[in-house]
Amino acid sequence: MNPVTSFLVLAFLAAAVAAGYWVNLYLGLALLAAGVLLGSSLKMANVWQKFVILRLGKLQSVRGAGLFAIIPVLDSVIAIIDARIQTTAFNAEQALTRDTVPVNVDAIVFWHVHDAEKAALAITDYRQAMDRVAQTSLREMIGSSVLATLLSDRKQADEQLKVEIGEKTAPWGISVSSVEIRDVAIPAALQDAMSRQAQAEREKQARVILGSAEAAIASSFVAAADTYVGHPMALQLRAMNIIYETTKERGATILMPSSMVDSLNPSAKILGLALAGNEAVKANGGLERTESPEAPLPARTAA
Repeated sequence: MNPVTSFLVLAFLAAAVAAGYWVNLYLGLALLAAGVLLGSSLKMANVWQKFVILRLGKLQSVRGAGLFAIIPVLDSVIAIIDARIQTTAFNAEQALTRDTVPVNVDAIVFWHVHDAEKAALAITDYRQAMDRVAQTSLREMIGSSVLATLLSDRKQADEQLKVEIGEKTAPWGISVSSVEIRDVAIPAALQDAMSRQAQAEREKQARVILGSAEAAIASSFVAAADTYVGHPMALQLRAMNIIYETTKERGATILMPSSMVDSLNPSAKILGLALAGNEAVKANGGLERTESPEAPLPARTAA
């Protein structure tokens, strides 16, 4: 009983007691009967509720929000339908995919009643029916899907479930807003196998990238070798630069073979051209100007 009806019934009962005691007993009985009649006939629906009313077994009306009255004994409210969006959680355990992989899938469906008359008269319990239809549709979808597609493309699976469930529940006055798959669980052994497969694919990709890098480096080395063949001085400068880079760290000791040192010694002609016009270092630390463009190389003593 709603608050308005309760208040009116209490008011009539109080008036009936007062009238029967102070005025007339029959008047009190009449007020009491009126209060009982008012309590059984006056109804109030909230904004999200729909009252389905039958009169003598036939559909009389579907009442919405607000106060309304029915005829006692003749009319009866057989269902109060909640028109708000409802959520139903459902799952499928050990369902086999098309490639015969057992999976456990949890999902949730959002739905609402758009036709209260059909929801009350076309089916006994529309809430239980929604749960059963959602479960069977989920199992049908899993059986027609491959595991890889089910794991990678959930939006397509959600849309497929929404269409299938909506088509089955539309005759009951129920509309499906959306379906969302929350979790897809696969056996632990299969998870390990898929993890190893993914790791192998990544290693394969890494080796391919490494091979491509080695090929590019080899091509660069071939081009550099062609350049050094035509320019010996460039090779010597490169070797000297390598030695400089390796000796930048303080306290480092570098052991170089004598053949490498010999390869860095330029010829007499090249050295003379390099030293022409430059200052030479005397034995006592003084400086003097050389006049000859060519300077003999110091004699190398035999080991």
